[in-house]
Amino acid sequence: MDEQKTRVLLVDDHTLFREGVASIIGTQPDFEIIGEAQDGLEAQIKAKKLKPDLILMDIEMPTCDGLEATRIIKQSLPEVTIVMLTVRDAEAKLFEALKNGAQGYLLKDMRSKEMMAFLRDAMQGQIAITPILANSVLQEFRRLSQETTWHGETRSIKLLTKREQEVLELIAMDASNREIAERLCISLHTVKTHLRNILSKLQVSSREEAVRYAQQR
Repeated sequence: MDEQKTRVLLVDDHTLFREGVASIIGTQPDFEIIGEAQDGLEAQIKAKKLKPDLILMDIEMPTCDGLEATRIIKQSLPEVTIVMLTVRDAEAKLFEALKNGAQGYLLKDMRSKEMMAFLRDAMQGQIAITPILANSVLQEFRRLSQETTWHGETRSIKLLTKREQEVLELIAMDASNREIAERLCISLHTVKTHLRNILSKLQVSSREEAVRYAQQR
């Protein structure tokens, strides 16, 4: 049986841009557009109704911007993956987007092939940001880690649920998402959700970093 397509909600206040992105995604065998919204408020309504796997979210929109919409949507739908699409690479908005639950932050001037590669990474639980922006995130993580003592550290293996620890153990054994799903008798989508939660709780940006952190602890 073919793997289920990633269901996408596209949010942007520019109709022409939405049409262009929808046209690109429409040609992909593993993605499909299930809805569109023109501002953050409409995005909240359609996200609850359609329950997409992935939301492509613009930042600067009328009524309710993408940052606030992301925060609200993640509260009610924590399993949904949200990737910001914006024309600006402002660090302040990048960090706010990630803090609000976004899985990625991409600029609109990138090529379609590169965008799809990042979106597939995001659906695998990886942070979807360009190398330049990733460097900014790493510098911020280093700064925060220097300010935090081990005694009062907020990230810990203890924060993981039993199932998330099981997933992390299998990742350390180099198991793929599909192998983890089969081993634990859960869906592939559930594995991806557990992986996103693990990365968030351990404050790391990749599977490899999560494994290294666990081994060190």
